[in-house]
Amino acid sequence: MQLLTFTIASDTYAIESRRVIEVVPLVPSRPVPRAPHYVRGVFVYRGRLLPLIDLGQRLADTAPRDRLGTRVIVVDCNPVDGSTTVRLGLVADNVLSICSTSAADSSLPPLRSDDAACLGPLLRIDGGTIQVLAVDRLLPRDVAASLTAATPCVTAPPAASLEPRPLPRDPASPLP
Repeated sequence: MQLLTFTIASDTYAIESRRVIEVVPLVPSRPVPRAPHYVRGVFVYRGRLLPLIDLGQRLADTAPRDRLGTRVIVVDCNPVDGSTTVRLGLVADNVLSICSTSAADSSLPPLRSDDAACLGPLLRIDGGTIQVLAVDRLLPRDVAASLTAATPCVTAPPAASLEPRPLPRDPASPLP
């Protein structure tokens, strides 16, 4: 299995590359009131509004610094019953590389707990330890269910309507 690796709070994590749609630079998002602390908000991706999940907050209770190496990993997951696919943006630091599980020297099975349902096996690859994430179990059931219910209506209006409009110029203003 191929894995996309990235860092969260200086630890290396990975997700299955078959789940990855695209890796894009960090984009502005609109906060969603009363959402869990790890939901940064929603952002526009190819004309659709997608939830933006902060992996630093979700996994380590620390937000990644917004810098050049911070990326959004757009993934497809089946979080509730496996019948509905939800597209999410995952904020991560330093998307590093693609590696293969066949290169693992050793592994440790996943921790089994409700709080750590998204944690898959730990792998030792090229002298480093990588925690694999189970994308389908990244969100608690109630959050995943609300996102699944919202999926049909997350299509944004045409991109032109999302563009900022210039403010009318005040004729008394000294600016050109």
